[in-house]
Amino acid sequence: MTDAITRQTVSDVPLCTFLSGGLDSSLISSVTARRFAEEGRKLHTFSVEYRDNKKYFKAGKFQPNADDEYIEMMVKFLGTEHHRVVIDTPELVEALYTAAEARDLPGMADVDSSLLLFCKAVREFSTVALSGECADEIFGGYPWYRDPDIRQIYGFPWSQSTAYRASLLRPEYLADFSPERYVTNKYLATCSKVTEGGLSPLEKRMREMMRLNTDWFMQTLLDRKDRMSMHWGLEVRVPFCDCRIVEYMYRVPWEYKDYMGREKGLLREAAAVRGLLPEAVVRRKKSPYPKTHNPSYEAAVRERLAEELSQADCPVLQILERRETARLMYHGQQTAWYGQLMNDPQIMAYIIQINHWLRHYKVELV
Repeated sequence: MTDAITRQTVSDVPLCTFLSGGLDSSLISSVTARRFAEEGRKLHTFSVEYRDNKKYFKAGKFQPNADDEYIEMMVKFLGTEHHRVVIDTPELVEALYTAAEARDLPGMADVDSSLLLFCKAVREFSTVALSGECADEIFGGYPWYRDPDIRQIYGFPWSQSTAYRASLLRPEYLADFSPERYVTNKYLATCSKVTEGGLSPLEKRMREMMRLNTDWFMQTLLDRKDRMSMHWGLEVRVPFCDCRIVEYMYRVPWEYKDYMGREKGLLREAAAVRGLLPEAVVRRKKSPYPKTHNPSYEAAVRERLAEELSQADCPVLQILERRETARLMYHGQQTAWYGQLMNDPQIMAYIIQINHWLRHYKVELV
């Protein structure tokens, strides 16, 4: 891991790291800061946060604590020059449109637009950045790896709402196409890549989980990171994607990935043994990419979507049922569309992105 990070620090232009205070970005920042110190340089680190998030943050299953305390701990531990990028609701909503254009597709709503704004700010200082993507897929960090009930669910473990999403479509699109059958076929085709080879049922399932994550979830996040960053000419490197690490970890038995009963337990132990992180960061429970908790965001995207749906030439209504879309807007639904990342505000923002994509690219439905 240290070698993979060190190789990625080679650059003849300014290089920085993203730092959320979580295990992955902290480890990358630690190795990089030490390399820089050997050369008499100080590492610059960057974090993203949202206006008034401290005021509205509520701990939950997927995000048990906020990042600030751990970021400050790492900055002090490493002695980096830290930069905080603060995003407010109006710019987050407006960036939904640019993010869809940067991806060339509707994407992950404000999970995309916030990264787009963050990368724009980072690019003002640096040309290259290191980021901690892919550690969760490779080392078994997501909740669906470790929850015995979730990991036995038939289908993609982070996305169990296909039937609900299909209910938003106009009936004519469902006459000759079954979204559930399509998703199931992709799921089965991915799992079939894992050969049993004398594996125990648990070990076989965990390898299936890793293939599902690396082939789908990880690809989506890597595409997101690449497109949002390169839109501004920022190159973001992901050391955890080193092929040596991916190939090795695929074969490591689950009991080691789950070392000491912790998500990414093997990585935590390695970081602790090497003294690369403060103990509190080593012990910190996984926390996802930070999102805004400000209620103004949900209100803003609901208002913006209502405004777009009211237009006579609203292209997304060629696909979606108006009544079901309105039900989603004002009553919501309990099942997240994309694991811990996309809940009601993000779903409304996603529909805004679809609408913009159809209009901007002049997509014709035939």
